[in-house]
Amino acid sequence: MMKTSLKVALSAAAAASLLIAGGAAHASKEIATPGVQNQINKVVASVKGLGKPTFGGGGGNGISYHNGPVMVSGITVYPIWYGNISASTKSVISGFLANVGGSPYFNINTTYYNASNQKVQNTATSLKLSTSSYSDTSYALGTNLSDANIQSLVATAINGGSVPNDVNGFYLVITAPDVSESSGFLTQYCGWHTYSTIGNTPIKYSFVGDPTAGMTACASKLNYTSSPNGNPAADAMVSVVAHELEEAATDPQISAWYDGSRAENADKCAWKFGTTKTATNGSSYNVVVGTNQYLIQQNWVNASGGYCALSY
Repeated sequence: MMKTSLKVALSAAAAASLLIAGGAAHASKEIATPGVQNQINKVVASVKGLGKPTFGGGGGNGISYHNGPVMVSGITVYPIWYGNISASTKSVISGFLANVGGSPYFNINTTYYNASNQKVQNTATSLKLSTSSYSDTSYALGTNLSDANIQSLVATAINGGSVPNDVNGFYLVITAPDVSESSGFLTQYCGWHTYSTIGNTPIKYSFVGDPTAGMTACASKLNYTSSPNGNPAADAMVSVVAHELEEAATDPQISAWYDGSRAENADKCAWKFGTTKTATNGSSYNVVVGTNQYLIQQNWVNASGGYCALSY
């Protein structure tokens, strides 16, 4: 099976589909700066095996359906924490994930559908944060992880019974500030999502690292030192988490919704924040999810010709 993963480009770009060495698919990785993006676009165009996309329906809104699966039966998020991650960081990220279901922001994804015209759902029950999670504070795999290590963490969490083997699951690997990712974290991308078969189930999972060592690459310049929740690194991670979550919902196996440049929905609005407001601590935010303020990237609305927005 080809491992597919689109990696969130470093600060200011649509994610590019890159071939993951040693894996069996493309990686959807969000890129890190406008200059970097231009170079990545050139590389992506020449990656062996990508070929030319075969377009399906829905192309009138700037993004097309390619007949692959879409997560229309609900999504349960399973956190996988690796390394010494502060309680503050866990709280900021978990607070977003526990409340984004049913929000006007996630409702954008209901403009995407599968081959049976079933749409992505948006309720607190159809998108929820599981009480099951996995934590490794022993650094069993070291502090410089590979893409294969990320997959191994997910498999360990599932096979060990910490989290269930859930076809409707989204397994989110969050790493500590002292953990790097060897395929390009902070130099080429800020996070990525992909899938792999574990126990005959196509498991959708994602990597989002702590950008403390490279805030200028993976955070908005508005919140390098101050952020809505008082934790700039965690707030920056929430924006990447949102990006990967909405891409997993609409393109879980990198075969459903993307445009002619292989950009998925969130890629098309990467590092675009829209109108911002001033939080009580003087930082910037653009949405309220639950009771917390966040600064997160916009998402692509698959309607009315297509556009970037924070709600639908």
